[in-house]
Order: sequence, then structure tokens, then C-alpha cells
Amino acid sequence: MKTGLIALAIGLAAASTPLAAVQLYQWKDAQGHTVYSDLPPPTSAGNIQQKNFKGSVIEGGEPYATKMAREKHPVTLYTSACGAPCDQARQLLSERGIPHSSKDLQASEEARKEVEKLTGRLNVPILMIGSDKIEGFEAGRWHAALDQAGYPRNALPGRHSTR
Repeated sequence: MKTGLIALAIGLAAASTPLAAVQLYQWKDAQGHTVYSDLPPPTSAGNIQQKNFKGSVIEGGEPYATKMAREKHPVTLYTSACGAPCDQARQLLSERGIPHSSKDLQASEEARKEVEKLTGRLNVPILMIGSDKIEGFEAGRWHAALDQAGYPRNALPGRHSTR
């Protein structure tokens, strides 16, 4: 009987110790599927997020509304060194905590081709929200489109998008 109680006590103690957190990565593959892995994603991956996995829970700190909007209407920002408009575009997405992929036309031939296909020219910034395209930066228009897509108006305290 004593041996059984000791074994039970050891089992309960082991079960109550916190599980070690494992670093996970989440990103979209070339086909637009969400991928989770414990290995860093390829450099071509977009919308990369790091998550902590504890037991059976993935902790990303992303509000549910943001998660749902991201899944239905992923955001891509096309920029270059275009000065104030591109800087303001990045700042707006960061302040709202909008998860997005960024594509720099100066750093990527693929991004240049995508923008040319989308617009017929190479003017930036361009904001893609799902399949909706907004050319040029105008804060009110960007806020309205993000609101329409279901993104929260404000980031969680202490959280800004850095992607």
C-alpha cells in the first residue's frame, strides 16, 4: 500500500511540473497553406510568426479577431525606399498590430513582377487585403479596408507587428 501511495505521489508531482516550451514557426507556403514546424521556415516563406508550444497549447498572443481576419483576408504590403508613404504604411500596420508579409521591390525581382502584374506599373506602397488591392497610401482608406476585413482597430498593449 505504501509503495502505491509513493508511486502515486511521484506521478502527481511529475504531472504538475510545467512542460518545457518548444519554439514553433508558422508561415504560408507557396500554395497559401498554413505550415507549422519546429524548424525555421525557408527564406521565401511569407507571413512568418514564431509561436511557443506548451503541452497541447500553442501560444501566439494573437487575438481571435486578428486570427480570423488573417485567415480570411491575409495582408501583403509592397514597398520600396519610397520615403514617407512607405514609412507611414509600415507604421500604420505596425500600430494596428496587423500580421502581414512585406515585399520590397528593390530587394526582390519576384515582388517587382507581382506589382507589375497587379497594377501595370511599379508604384508603391500597395496594400493587398485578401484579393483587394489599394494603391498608394491614404490612412483613412487603409483603416476602412482593414476594418472591413475584420482586423481589430488597435494592437494589444505592448504588441506591434514587426513582419
